[in-house]
Amino acid sequence: MLDLYRVEDLLTPEERAIRQAARRFLEAEALPHIRDWWEAGTFPTHLIPRFAELGFLGPTLPPEYGGAGVSSAAYGLIAYELERVDSGLRSFVSVQNSLVMYPIFAFGSEEQKREFLPKLARGEMVGCFGLTEPDGGSDPYGNMKTRARREGDTWVLNGTKMWITNGHLAQIAILWAKDEEGVVRGFIVPTDTPGFKAVEVKRKMSLRASATSELILEDVRVPEHLRLPKAEGLKAPLSCLTQARFGIAWGVLGALEAVYEEARAFVKERFSFGEPLARKQLVQEKLAEMLAWHTEGLLLAWRLARLKDEGKLSPVQVSLAKRQNTWKALQGARLARELLGGSGITLEYHAIRHLLNLETVYTYEGTHDVHTLVLGREATGENAF
Repeated sequence: MLDLYRVEDLLTPEERAIRQAARRFLEAEALPHIRDWWEAGTFPTHLIPRFAELGFLGPTLPPEYGGAGVSSAAYGLIAYELERVDSGLRSFVSVQNSLVMYPIFAFGSEEQKREFLPKLARGEMVGCFGLTEPDGGSDPYGNMKTRARREGDTWVLNGTKMWITNGHLAQIAILWAKDEEGVVRGFIVPTDTPGFKAVEVKRKMSLRASATSELILEDVRVPEHLRLPKAEGLKAPLSCLTQARFGIAWGVLGALEAVYEEARAFVKERFSFGEPLARKQLVQEKLAEMLAWHTEGLLLAWRLARLKDEGKLSPVQVSLAKRQNTWKALQGARLARELLGGSGITLEYHAIRHLLNLETVYTYEGTHDVHTLVLGREATGENAF
């Protein structure tokens, strides 16, 4: 791992072993094929059972629910290695873990946990998370038009969700809707329920190796026993997003490592005006920026993981790490593309793919501007939303 400040020395032997195993697997079974999957716009569903075997799904959950009970840093390192190959692979795992398994674990009944979590951990079941709607994502309560109307022991859901990762792959959806009093409720909805439809979003120029869908709900009837009993209000889905942002703060550093190493190798071998590009001051400046951004980000991510395991993590801390690391990874990908020149726009190299993917990661799970306002509110006590 790119690691100028020897952060790996701060990891446990188990954490280091998990990262190394993830890299070996992904370099052998994903990296050689990712260009083709990305260009074809397909997610490699055949890898889902392998993700499960390697413990990528639910790794921090207790063993009684199918998890491995490993540390938050171990999960962060898995996200790092996944996104070093492609943001789409990390997105799949991030949604399964943070946006499907976490809300069931945190807000579900004991029966729901035992029914769904082991299947999700084994990769026998794929889930998706439906919060964002077509009219916008940064104001999830104000823009939420999906409604849940109670009829006895059944809830009737109507509405539309947009930009849903794993939507047309999923067997269950964690859906959020306002009830008749305007309270946000969470539901576990089997995707074969009558009235539920997932439509694949096509013509994407980013996250092409990820399944993205629109969800359409027309009188979808959900029994009361599939409502998340401990989820009441917007705080519940927002807490799920905090979990997901943690994984993103780690994952994007893997993408930054990938583009840095590719650009570094390229400029050492490419000659201009009789000497390697690596000897040029402006080239070295770009590599120095990328190395500094990665080093800063890795220290942020490591500290975030330890705070999480100590129960001291706050949403504003996660906002800072998601904002900074995603921003710097995107800037690093742009510099790498620049250093590669014309070669940087082809899929023979990885920079343009990472650059386009990171444009989405920069936007989802809270835009850069939204996280800026979260930090501004922390600094001033004034809400500028």
